[in-house]
Amino acid sequence: MMQTDTRRINMKEMYQLTATQVMKHFDSPIDGLTSTQAEERRRTSGWNELTAAKSKPLWKLFLEQFQDFLVIILIIAAIISGLLGDAESAVVILVVITLNAILGTVQTRQAERSLNSLKNLSAPKASVFRDGSVVQLPARDLIPGDIVLLEAGDIVPADGRIMECAGLKIDESALTGESLSVDKITDAIPDQVALGDRRNMVFSGSFITNGRGKIIITDIGMHTEVGKIANLLHNTSAKRTPLQISLDSFGKKLSMAILVFCGILFGISVFRGESIGNAFLFAVALAVAAIPEALSSIVTIVLSFGTQKMAKEHAIIRKLQAVEGLGSISVICSDKTGTLTQNKMTVEDYYVNGQSVPADETTPSDTSNKLLYFASVLCNDARIEQENKEIGDPTEVALLQMEPQMHIAISEIQAKYPRIDELPFDSDRKMMSTLHTCSKDDHSSDFSEKQILIVKGAVDVLLQRTDAIWTTNGTIPMNSDEKKRIQMQNQQYSEQGLRVLAFAYRELTIIDKLTFEHESHLTFLGLISMMDPPRPESKEAVATCIRAGIRPVMITGDHIATASAIARRIGILTPDTKACEGAVLDTMSDQELQELVPEISVYARVSPEHKIRIVRAWQARGNIVAMTGDGVNDAPALKQADIGVAMGNTGTEVAKDASDMVLTDDNFSTIVSAVKNGRNLYRNILHAIEFLLSGNLGAILTVLTASLAGLPVPFAPVHLLFINLLTDSLPAIALGLEPHTDDVMKEHPRAATSSILTASFMKKIGLDGLVIGTTTVCSYLTGLQQGNALLASTCAFGTLCLARLFHGFNCKSEKPVLFTKKMKNNKWLIGAFALGAVLITGVLTLPGLQNLFKVQTLTLAQLGIVYLYAFLSLPIIQLCKWIKNRKN
Repeated sequence: MMQTDTRRINMKEMYQLTATQVMKHFDSPIDGLTSTQAEERRRTSGWNELTAAKSKPLWKLFLEQFQDFLVIILIIAAIISGLLGDAESAVVILVVITLNAILGTVQTRQAERSLNSLKNLSAPKASVFRDGSVVQLPARDLIPGDIVLLEAGDIVPADGRIMECAGLKIDESALTGESLSVDKITDAIPDQVALGDRRNMVFSGSFITNGRGKIIITDIGMHTEVGKIANLLHNTSAKRTPLQISLDSFGKKLSMAILVFCGILFGISVFRGESIGNAFLFAVALAVAAIPEALSSIVTIVLSFGTQKMAKEHAIIRKLQAVEGLGSISVICSDKTGTLTQNKMTVEDYYVNGQSVPADETTPSDTSNKLLYFASVLCNDARIEQENKEIGDPTEVALLQMEPQMHIAISEIQAKYPRIDELPFDSDRKMMSTLHTCSKDDHSSDFSEKQILIVKGAVDVLLQRTDAIWTTNGTIPMNSDEKKRIQMQNQQYSEQGLRVLAFAYRELTIIDKLTFEHESHLTFLGLISMMDPPRPESKEAVATCIRAGIRPVMITGDHIATASAIARRIGILTPDTKACEGAVLDTMSDQELQELVPEISVYARVSPEHKIRIVRAWQARGNIVAMTGDGVNDAPALKQADIGVAMGNTGTEVAKDASDMVLTDDNFSTIVSAVKNGRNLYRNILHAIEFLLSGNLGAILTVLTASLAGLPVPFAPVHLLFINLLTDSLPAIALGLEPHTDDVMKEHPRAATSSILTASFMKKIGLDGLVIGTTTVCSYLTGLQQGNALLASTCAFGTLCLARLFHGFNCKSEKPVLFTKKMKNNKWLIGAFALGAVLITGVLTLPGLQNLFKVQTLTLAQLGIVYLYAFLSLPIIQLCKWIKNRKN
């Protein structure tokens, strides 16, 4: 009877057992289970499918958007405004926070699609032995112990142990991150090895690229390797960006301060004899004006414009807050294949006639290079069709891509030496052989006989079968010194992370059928080394990261030698850092890993669990971490990271759905560009916040001064509403669209725990608010002296509106901009200023608007005084900036 634990027998994994032992464990006959047995077992095993966590209903997600403290305060203010008759304020507040809630709900729902994409990896059908014959069944029906047939083009329906295989190759890159297809075997593997080295196992969702095989299902559904990833996705929470955390903290502190102030002001007004109703209405109106309720909308709009800019630069943002989060990144954990490299095997060197020649220096005039090229073309099953469509194993395709360098057409070589017979590659022999004959009209001396056997394979295997070596001076006997020289060259290539193929040949008399016995007494021809080379721009992108205080880390499923070689080439692996294999991480506690991560720049042969642990270790050290990936195995770490970055071309839908950003060009340098954009956007958002708060502070100081002096209230509620709608929002949005600069990449990333309300930021807001408040109070007192309370209120209202419009230019930069090109480089800010100035001038001068806006129509002289007081804030603040920069 089948055991309940399908993964271990006496603490051994399935790959450590023979196929016979696995069949005995599951009590599975060679001709498969019966339908009755299958139904009985399904009661305990369940269905072969992934189960999703229950999604929250849409209404619940919508209501959760109103849990923010600032939003709750605004809702209370809106209700009170409505009850006291100020319907305009109530409507504006409710519309703004409802739009924000809808946007938040949509973003949350989009982020819940990862598991659905995982389900799409499942094979729809499987060829299964049932009741003694092979039948096609839905993959959902499979159970542990089922015998399944696989062939090229199939998607593996569940995890299984290989019983039989012939030339079976499987693309497991989505699970393991290894770029090349894996040659499968049937033998047990006694040692404990990483997922990518379990060559006698198949895994759900991987793709059969070559050959055929028979497997016994060992795990289904949520117990498969893909299922484990689904569980990790369930248990991994998406991270909030530093801006989200800062804005929440900022909103609570600001709201509490404003509520306390408005409470004090309400008390003063009542004490001075104002009716409770009027005093309360004004206190609420001031609270609404002081709280920047449009801040969330402004941030959203600014980030949305940022996403459009980044989309043009090959970075698609899936979650708006990720734009700002990119600017905070201090660590980038990047996959190797396709992100730092070209994801395309390329020939690096030819080694023939005792010399190693770089691929780009080979020439057809050199007989040795030409002969090795011929052999690589003939002993090759790949092909390149019209429009450069590549078909076949990437390694074999790379050999054919030497055609432009050698200036000899592949079709011409194949026509001269047509293939008669072949012995396909298999993982036991570790080689492939093809038999060729020369065309009757061929008189070349490249291959002089009418039949020739060409063999390619692993270096150590071919050396055991060679008797001689080809040289330009003729063949010479193979001896121990020659073998040692070849082995040393092979080791040198391997240490550089290169994949090496050896080529040999044998001249044969006319034969009808090629046999394994013919693969002996060979003449060694040469070696060809290959690798997936770095992208040309990767080295500069890594250097830019380091200059910007960002630590690049490579995490890959490939072998440590290959990963280290690439990392050294592009500057990730330095003499001060190390490379580490995933198996080493299994021996460490989380605390030990946290202490070790600063020393490690390359992680090889890692599992999905390892990736999450690495990301968490960096986060525990206070870092904002970006993680790139393209495979199913990357999805949990993409979700765990502060910013998950998926590949658009090679990435699986699972990875894309778990990510915050998708690269349409799969290029590491695009991430660096996105970081620069993120830093610029954060700086622009800070400028917008500075603009909003300093302007609001100016209004509060004006009201406080009038109240303490026993003067009439300087603003009507409708004035504050006008300021909120027009002179706040438009310039703040325009500041968020300030042109980007490169100087942000000379700064180090800000700390994850840093707050918006730093001491220097508060001083800056305090100074700006004091200047605006002072000029507004002066205008108010001038109006009071020249007329009455209505004229004074009108002057204060006009001055505050215009001063805030002028103040937009103060907030463009930390440096003075008054007499520089930067003063006029933002068309959006100029447009917002012009529109605001026209509107406020119309309100102050058109007689028909008196009652609506509770103002007195100003004369030209009075309007000039208002403009003068408003303008004064600009040179005063610019002068303060100049003095501060001179001191620094």
